[in-house]
Amino acid sequence: MIGICIPVHNEEALIGQCLESVEHASLHPALHQETVVVAVVLDSCQDTSAAVASRWPVIPLVIGAKNVGKARSHGADYLLRLGARWLAFTDADSCVSASWLVDQLSLQADVVCGTVEISNWADHGVHADRAKQNFDSTYADRNGHRHVHGANLGMSAWHYRQAGGFEPRTCGEDQALVDRLCGQGANIAWSALPRVITSARPYSRVRDGFAAALRSGWN
Repeated sequence: MIGICIPVHNEEALIGQCLESVEHASLHPALHQETVVVAVVLDSCQDTSAAVASRWPVIPLVIGAKNVGKARSHGADYLLRLGARWLAFTDADSCVSASWLVDQLSLQADVVCGTVEISNWADHGVHADRAKQNFDSTYADRNGHRHVHGANLGMSAWHYRQAGGFEPRTCGEDQALVDRLCGQGANIAWSALPRVITSARPYSRVRDGFAAALRSGWN
């Protein structure tokens, strides 16, 4: 069984597109009908995210942590109890490619760190051109990169357990986990093969993180 974990905090506008893409990836013929379970961790949601998620074949898990590290950990632990052999992670403001899971597994690695792409910079308003230019000039969307994104991450259940899972961090929980996996000698594929399109939002639910990095291009 393959498990997909998606943390959610007030994402009613975007989670539907995310779950539609995840369903397509789960039904890819190259998975040979292996069971794929999607855990949507609804963390302190005060909007209609839960109602939107209910339209899709997912398992809703409701928590009140307001902490993405705890949300990812909660979802991963649930999927492990169900018997997942591989854990894949993405975010509610992201859309995965139809071959996302197949591409992760094809790399035959213990851990897969993928890249992200951005299709629309409109949220940056008058800063859009500068933000895009900065991203294009500094981001390595290629094999051999060293980016870590919770929106495009996969790993074997065994290695996840060995590394102790996600720490209860409000930001950087994905980087911290991959750092521990590196230290333990896990075989990590730094690959641009598994494709994910993510939001270019300039402000996110946390102070630092990807949104802050995108916003740095305004200067």
